[in-house]
Amino acid sequence: MTSPVYPVVWQNNRVVLIDQTRLPQQYNLVEISNSRDLAEAITTMIVRGAPAIGVAAAYGMYLGAREISSSDRQTFLQELEATAQMLRQTRPTAVNLFWAIDQMLEAARNCSAEVDQIKATLLETAQRIQQDDLHTCQAIGNHGLAALPKTPEKLTILTHCNAGALATAGYGTALGVVRSAWHAGRLGRVYADETRPRLQGAKLTAWECIQENIPVTVITDNMAAHCMQRGLIDAVVVGADRIATNGDTANKIGTYSLALVAQAHNVPFFVAAPRSTIDFKLQNGTEIPIEERHPAEIYQIGETLVCPPGVEFYNPAFDVTPAALIEAIVTEYGAIPPEELVQLKNKP
Repeated sequence: MTSPVYPVVWQNNRVVLIDQTRLPQQYNLVEISNSRDLAEAITTMIVRGAPAIGVAAAYGMYLGAREISSSDRQTFLQELEATAQMLRQTRPTAVNLFWAIDQMLEAARNCSAEVDQIKATLLETAQRIQQDDLHTCQAIGNHGLAALPKTPEKLTILTHCNAGALATAGYGTALGVVRSAWHAGRLGRVYADETRPRLQGAKLTAWECIQENIPVTVITDNMAAHCMQRGLIDAVVVGADRIATNGDTANKIGTYSLALVAQAHNVPFFVAAPRSTIDFKLQNGTEIPIEERHPAEIYQIGETLVCPPGVEFYNPAFDVTPAALIEAIVTEYGAIPPEELVQLKNKP
């Protein structure tokens, strides 16, 4: 395997996904040709990361459209809405999912041609969403590079979970900033939180770094404060699954505590995410729905049980970092202070 990494590919009239549940031990591809299997792939985290989920959902909408036999426009649109509703139910927190579905529905409604042409338009729209995300991530990487501390010359950046090529159409958001810093000669090392309970940092972020020979050190989540206290971390860059209008940011569980630790040690804390991750319908982070996942993610690792019988579990997949802890939110439009985020409301 060599870079670049593309987690969602349209090939031979089907969606091809990298099975992220099997990395890093196995590099497996999953071929999907119907909308229900695509929805299941999102639910089970075969594909994960807010932008990548959005891209996958866009193709899921096309697969659903392809399955509709009616040539009546109104009937077609009604059945397409049913596909949209099925896909909306897969993951509640990542707003890119809903954004991409809405983009596909809008494209279908705005196409006044016959149903066959609407289907062709939907495929073109999904491919455009994918390409736009790739270009967006490259812009985020460049803006993030410009926003990073000017000293030292070689930075050590800490990141949490995976917001890399695997979580997007390619290149990455938070890891896109890391990549841009690496290509510019400004990166010394990445510290990757392992990210309990699913270990996306240890499994996925570390795997991506190894593909590009980026120096990476994996630490457990509870080591971040120690590393900052020792002066090992120059900046923290994380991704996002949903951002409220005021800049409050939902990201993988553990991000909030990391932001608090960064503030205590005067380490700048950046969020990297596309404009599509900002939910301007929400005023603040208290309105962001937080997905809770199966307790098995906590009580076992692989096939090994790590907790005694009889205990109870609480497994929120995300937490919300208050805007006051965030130095800037890096988008394709630049590195923006959270209090100025509203200026992007009317941007495409």
